[in-house]
Amino acid sequence: MPPIPLPGARAGRDPARAIKRGPRRLPPEVVAATQRDRLYDGLVHTVARKGYVNARVSDICLAAGVTRPAFYALFAGKEDAFIATYRHGTDVLWSLMMQARDTATSWPDAVRSGIRALLNTLAGVPSFATMAIVEIDMVGPSARDERERLLRRFDQFWAIAPRLAPDDSMVDHDDLVSSVVGGLYATIHRHVAAGNFAGLPDLLPTLTYSPLVPFLGPIDAAAAIYSGADPDLVAPCVPTATPAADARGEKGRQRGRIVPTGV
Repeated sequence: MPPIPLPGARAGRDPARAIKRGPRRLPPEVVAATQRDRLYDGLVHTVARKGYVNARVSDICLAAGVTRPAFYALFAGKEDAFIATYRHGTDVLWSLMMQARDTATSWPDAVRSGIRALLNTLAGVPSFATMAIVEIDMVGPSARDERERLLRRFDQFWAIAPRLAPDDSMVDHDDLVSSVVGGLYATIHRHVAAGNFAGLPDLLPTLTYSPLVPFLGPIDAAAAIYSGADPDLVAPCVPTATPAADARGEKGRQRGRIVPTGV
């Protein structure tokens, strides 16, 4: 199966996804799937550029090259389209994190590899990072429920974490994990809100150390920052890089990061 691009990695009006008319036109279900895919991209780019509140359905349709009737055949409205795009995009992002996690041979390395994939992918698709991390705050309760669902997925990374010693029995494990995940999200949110996309991969040491230290202690958590070999994973979700991005990517490879290039 070809890799699934992250929403916002391509232009909504991508010529490769143009729907041809005529006697050999595509089946209706294929047309609908293509239009939905283009609307995902159109919504991400529009919301990242204009903000959720100012983004209109007509703006999203224009960015996607899809008519309003086609939009409303797929979504009940702007909020419904946002949540569908968020759900699809975070599923793609999560699959990338799981692929990275599965290359690790220990629990600390699994945490580090998953966070590394997350940071590099968000840095590679800033429009999705903006839409999914910052603009989601403007959508409403249903979007916050989706975000909570995503954050609870991170509990899987701590399912095999060392349990606290008996003298730490006053500390609830599940609440500790929730606090750790919340801290990770808050740090990433701060940098995305400030537009510091290129700096996201540089957070890896801090965002590896901070969630490990409550379970491993400061010495072992610090050692885990640089333990193991980082695989040269390629996130299948980022458009062809510009020359400037190529230069950043080469710098990232030299540091042993995941460098998401190519669709």
